[in-house]
Amino acid sequence: MKSPFPGMDPFLEDPFFWHQVHSRLIVALSNELGAKLRPKYYAAIETRTYLDDDEGSIFVGIPDAIVFNAAKTDVPTRVATTATLTVSQPQRVRLVEPIEIKERYLEIRKVGTHEVIVAIEVLSPKNKRSEGRKIYLKKRQTILESATHFVEIDLLRAFSPMPVMDPIPRSHYHILVSDSRDRPEADLYSFNLQDPIPAFRIPLQPEDELISLDLAHLLQDVYEQGCFDLQINYQSALTDLSAADLDWVKQVIDRSAE
Repeated sequence: MKSPFPGMDPFLEDPFFWHQVHSRLIVALSNELGAKLRPKYYAAIETRTYLDDDEGSIFVGIPDAIVFNAAKTDVPTRVATTATLTVSQPQRVRLVEPIEIKERYLEIRKVGTHEVIVAIEVLSPKNKRSEGRKIYLKKRQTILESATHFVEIDLLRAFSPMPVMDPIPRSHYHILVSDSRDRPEADLYSFNLQDPIPAFRIPLQPEDELISLDLAHLLQDVYEQGCFDLQINYQSALTDLSAADLDWVKQVIDRSAE
């Protein structure tokens, strides 16, 4: 079953679902682009690692080849000794144990040299807040100062949008396409909940034609293949929308139930 929404489904933005959407969308993008890029280029899925704790996300970049011990080894039994020193009874506490989170992104590379031609990011909450935002913006700036093209897909209303130099209209979602040859200028697609997700084109090298990408179609495939119609309770409340947007959402859901 398809999503009832003509554009972005706001219920998919729930953190409970978004990590699934994010992973599936990266794979869908890779598969879609792979067929269009052959034989000169290929799409590679890359991974970065975060440690997530109560204070925010800390990027650690641990290579996958490094494996930590999964279980603690037995601690040798202490041998009792006679002592005259009185030892205070300590309080038993639990240490903060950050959760390791892996996040995928996409690179279009040239066959043979493996040169990165295009970097494609689908933003997650980790990229848009706290320490994770600072680290992401640093990587973003490094790309923008290079000869690599850059595509940034932001399908999350939460947190501030990524910065650009010029004032932009207030909108829910953004897609940024930066051709390295046109910098500092770039193409920004801004759209709202009620709007269809715009198609856009990805630049390659000067002698290549731009590749068209229908993100709306891919996201609909992700929705159907992930069986999100069975996971989402469309009667649950969305607390982060305006009254007008909430009324529109209710109308869409009511029409889909008819």
